[in-house]
Amino acid sequence: MRSTSRWARWLVPLALLVVWLGIGATLGPYAGKLGEVATNDQAAFLPRSAESTRVIEARRPFERSESVPAIVVWTGKGGRVTDAQREAATRAVAALAGRTGIEGAPSPAMASQDGQALQAVVPLAPGLGEELPVVLDEVRAAARTVPDAQVEIAGPAAAQADLSDAFAGIDGLLVGVALAAVLLILLLVYRSVLLPLVIIISAVFALGLACAVVYALADRDIVRVDGQVQGILSILVIGAATDYALLLAARYREELAVRGDRAAAAVAAVRRSAGAIVASAATVALGLIALLASDLTNNRALGPVGAIGIVCAVLSTLTFLPAALVLLGRAAYWPATPRPSDATTEGHRVWRRVAALIDRAPRRVWVSTALVLLALAAFAPGLSSKGVPLDEIFVNDAPSVSAQKTLGRHFPGGSGNPTVVITDADHAEEITRATAQTEGVASAAPVTASGRPGAGSPLVVDGRVRIDATLTDAADSDAAKETVQRLRDRVHAVPGADALVGGYTAQQYDTQRTSERDRTVIVPVVLGIILLILVLLLRSLLVPLLLVATVALNFFATLGVAALVFEHLLGFSGTDASVPLYGFVFLVALGVDYNIFLMSRVREESLIHGTRQGVLRGLTTTGGVITSAGVVLAATFAALTVIPLAFLVQIAFIVAFGVLLDTLVVRSLLVPALVIDIGPRAWWPGSLARRAASDPPHPSGAERRKRSQ
Repeated sequence: MRSTSRWARWLVPLALLVVWLGIGATLGPYAGKLGEVATNDQAAFLPRSAESTRVIEARRPFERSESVPAIVVWTGKGGRVTDAQREAATRAVAALAGRTGIEGAPSPAMASQDGQALQAVVPLAPGLGEELPVVLDEVRAAARTVPDAQVEIAGPAAAQADLSDAFAGIDGLLVGVALAAVLLILLLVYRSVLLPLVIIISAVFALGLACAVVYALADRDIVRVDGQVQGILSILVIGAATDYALLLAARYREELAVRGDRAAAAVAAVRRSAGAIVASAATVALGLIALLASDLTNNRALGPVGAIGIVCAVLSTLTFLPAALVLLGRAAYWPATPRPSDATTEGHRVWRRVAALIDRAPRRVWVSTALVLLALAAFAPGLSSKGVPLDEIFVNDAPSVSAQKTLGRHFPGGSGNPTVVITDADHAEEITRATAQTEGVASAAPVTASGRPGAGSPLVVDGRVRIDATLTDAADSDAAKETVQRLRDRVHAVPGADALVGGYTAQQYDTQRTSERDRTVIVPVVLGIILLILVLLLRSLLVPLLLVATVALNFFATLGVAALVFEHLLGFSGTDASVPLYGFVFLVALGVDYNIFLMSRVREESLIHGTRQGVLRGLTTTGGVITSAGVVLAATFAALTVIPLAFLVQIAFIVAFGVLLDTLVVRSLLVPALVIDIGPRAWWPGSLARRAASDPPHPSGAERRKRSQ
C-alpha cells in the first residue's frame, strides 16, 4: 500500500503534466487563429431591438448590392476645383466599374458649395477581408490621375480598412507584450528563475484552451467575436491565470516550508486556496455572464467568451500548476528557497509595518482613506460616455479620419453618412417634406431606380420607400443625434406612415441609449451575484456588504481620475458608451477578487486567533502576493494600449489604475481598518460574531502607550 501510494504521488502529477502538454501542443496554435473567425463589421454589434437595427433590414431591398461605400475626396491644390478636374474625376472613378472588388457603378464627381472640393462614391464588394487595402489602393491610384488635386478616401470602407490594420497585430503583438510584462514583473518580485516561467506556461496553456473553445463556438456561429472581444479575452486569461497562480504558489511555498513533503504541501495548498480561487473566478465569470442581459450584441458576445477564459484559467491553475510544483519542489523557488519563516508572519517585514499602522489607529486610517476616495469620486460625473467622435476612434491620426475631416470642411457634416428613413409609399411625399423641414437636415430625397436620391421617380419595394437625408452637422456629433431624435418625433407623428429612422447617426444614438439602459439593468445584477458569492464564502452578511461597498467606491474614484486624465492629459472628449459598463464589470469583479483572497485568509486566521489578530495576520501573510497579483493584472490590461483604438486605451487605463488603487489602498488600508474597527461584529450573523464577548477589545492609543511603558 505504501509503495502504491508513493507511485501515485508521482504518477498523478506526471499524468496531469502530460495532459496539459498535449493541450498546449494541439490547442495552443488557436491563440493565433482566433482572428480567422472574428468579424470587425460594426453593423453586427448594434442594439438588437433598436429602430436603427430594424432599418438595416428594411433598407436592403432598396440596395442593388450589398456594397461598402468608399468616398473619394479631391481638394484643389490651387484653391477652387475646375470643371475640367470634375470631369476628370468622374472619368477616373467610372473607369473602375467592373474591376475586381468594385460592386456596381461609381457615382459622378460632385463639387462642394464652396467650390474647393469634389466627392464621388465608389461601391466596394462586401467581405473583401485582406483584399480591401489592395482595392482601396487601386481606387486611390485611379483618383490620383486628376491633375493638381489632393486625394483622400473616407467612408465605411476606408474606416474598415483602418480598423483591420489596427487589429492586425492582435494575435501576436498584444499577447507577446502582455506575457513579457508579466514575466518581467515576476522575475523582479520573486527573484526566482523557474517559478515565473511555470506561471507563464500555465497562463499560455489556459489561453490556448480558451481560444480553441471560443474558435469552435465562433466557427459554428454560437458566439460572436470581434477584435475588441479577442483582445480582452487574451488579457483577461493571462491576467486571471497569473493572479490565481500567484495565490496558489504562495500558499504552496508556506506549506512546503512547514511540511517539507512536496506532494503533501501541494494537496494542502490546493485544499486551502481552491475556495478563494473558485469564488474569485465565479465573481468574474458570473459578472461577465450578466452581460447577456445587455441589448448590445458586442456586450453579449464578451459575456460567454470572457467566462470561458476564466474557467480555463482556473482549470490550468488547479491542475497543471500543482503538478508542476510537485515535480519541481523547492527548485521552483530557486534561488529563494522556502524557509520555515515563510509560513509565519515573521517573514513579511513591510506588511507587518502596514498592519502595525492600521492597528494603532484603525478608525483614523479608514476614515481618511474613504475621504480621499470620495474626493476622487466627486469628479466621476465629469466623464462623458455619449460616444467617441470619428476623429477620436483611433489614437493615431488614421487616413480615414483625416479624409472624413476634409469631407466635413467642404460638404454638409452628414455627407457620406446619410440618415435613412423607410416609410409607406403612400406617405412618401409627406415624409420627405417633413424630413427636409426638420431642423438640422440639409437635404432629403427618396431613392430612385437609379440608386441615387432625387434622380427620377421614387423606387417602391413592397409598398415602402427609402428617403436619404443629409444632416448639417457631423454624423457623430451630439447635434446630429439631437436631429435624429427630432426627426423621429416628426415622422412618427404622421399617421399611417409607419416610418423608421436609421443610418449611422441613429445607430450611435440608439447605442448610447441602450448602453444607459444596460447599466441600469446589469449593474444591480452584478452586485447581487458578487454579494451572494461573498455571503456563501465568508458565511457572513455585514462583511460582504462592506466589501461590495468598498469596491463600488473604488470604481467611482477610478472614474473620477479617468475623467481628469482623459480630458486634460489624453485629449479625449468622451468615452464609448460601453466603457463605463465594461469598467464596472471588470473593476468590481476583479476588485472583489483581492478582497476574497484577503478576507478568506482573515476568516481562517480569525477562527484561531480572533478577529483583530486574524485581520493583522491575514494582511501580513497575503499582502505581498496580492499586491504582486494586482501589479501583474494592471500590467496585462495596460498592454491593451498597443492596439491604437480609443476604446481599448480607455478600458486599459480604467482597469489598470482601478486595480492598483484597489490593491494598494482599498484592500491594504480601507478594508482591514474597517474590519478591525467594527470588531467581531463584522462577521454578523455568522458564528465568528459570537466571539465578540471573548475577543479582547481593540486597545485605545492611551492603553497602548501605557502598556509600552
